[in-house]
Formats: sequence, C-alpha cells, structure tokens
Amino acid sequence: MRVCVLASGSKGNSTYIENENTKILIDFGMSCNYIEKNLSELNVNPKEIDGIFITHTHIDHIYGLEVFCKKYNTKVFISPSMKEFVKSNNVEFFKKELKFLDFEFKIIKNSHDIESYGFIINDKLVYITDTGYINNKYFEMIKNKKLYLIESNYENEMLIDGRYPHHLKQRIWSDKGHLSNNDCCYYLSELIDKSTKHIFLMHLSEENNTEEKVLENIKVYKNIKCNVIITKQKEKTIVVEI
Repeated sequence: MRVCVLASGSKGNSTYIENENTKILIDFGMSCNYIEKNLSELNVNPKEIDGIFITHTHIDHIYGLEVFCKKYNTKVFISPSMKEFVKSNNVEFFKKELKFLDFEFKIIKNSHDIESYGFIINDKLVYITDTGYINNKYFEMIKNKKLYLIESNYENEMLIDGRYPHHLKQRIWSDKGHLSNNDCCYYLSELIDKSTKHIFLMHLSEENNTEEKVLENIKVYKNIKCNVIITKQKEKTIVVEI
C-alpha cells in the first residue's frame, strides 16, 4: 500500500492511497485542477481513481468533488446523511465494514460538530481527523497499525491567546471540535507499537499551530520513534509504502 497526502489543513484536505489494483482518495477538499495536477505528478491518471471516500461534508473536505465527479463519474462513498451535500450520480453508502476492490474498510464515528467518520484500511492504516476526541471503545480496533494519519490541529496556548472569537475557540477545543497537539501525541503514545512505521500529522491550523510546536509535543513522548511527517496545506507529502 502506498500513501501520499495531497493537501491537509483548514483550507482543503485530500489523501491518495493505492495498492496494486486499487486507487482511492480520502476527501476532496481542494480544486479539481489541484488534485489532477498532484495526481499527474504521481503518474496517476485521474480516470484511474476507483473511489472517493468522504469523512464529512465540511467544505474543506468536499470543495472540488462535484467538478471531479462530473468529469470522471468516480464512485463516491458517503453516509446516507451526506447525500444532500454531495452532488454525484455515482454514490454508495458505506457501512461499519466495507470491502471495495482490494481494500477492506472498518468505519468508526468521530466526534465533530457534523457527522464525521474515520477509516481503518486493510487493518494497516488508520485515518482520523476532525474529531474532538477518540472514543476509547475504538482503541482495540486502531491499536498497533503500521500507519497513522491523525489530526494535530492546534496548540493550546496559541488558540487561547489567539485572535479567534471566544465562541470559535470553544468550538475548536470542545469534544466536538478538533484534536490539539497534546491530544494527538497522547493518543499516539497509547496506540502505536514497534510495528508502526509512519505517522502523518494532519490538519494543522494556519492560525493556531506551527510545525515547531507540533515537533515539540512529539519529543515529549519518548515512545514515538517512527517516521513522523507533518502535512501541509498546498504541498503534497512524500509517498510512503507499508
């Protein structure tokens, strides 16, 4: 399995995942042109994308989806409640468990201010963003995986001292908001083991976080020793393989 985060942040999110016979995207929060360009740089024809899995319907996760679907008629996987927000004639509803070509999905519910989901793929990869916390009932499902893509949205002090209005700060740090750097590192320290090869830290706030703050938090947790990659808003990551 090969993974590349094409974009991650408050202005748009999309991740490319492939194995030998299947190519998918998780979320489509950038423009169609941006995704096409970045796929081409990976030597992937957009027509080859077999499916797009949507975590939730905030605009930074579906921004370019309608244009792409009109152009390529790619199958889109959503929950039933997302249907009114997703403009596509090729939709399939996901369940708690789903097999799609060479990928087997387990779907978990996040805690956000809109219905939001995380994914476990082929029992190797965990994808969790846009959640105020991770329910401990999922811990056994998501422990000891090879790759984690997990939100590290904000630094507590930067959010508290920042210019956001109080109601927006409350939304972000609530249990229906986002994971802080410290939250993210705590969860990783509880979940990873020696089999974990890579961690992508996702959805960094441009206003309330910095790469330096993220790395400071990581260093506190001595058991996080695998390859850590900080994702960016308009720059794809390296491709990792598991």
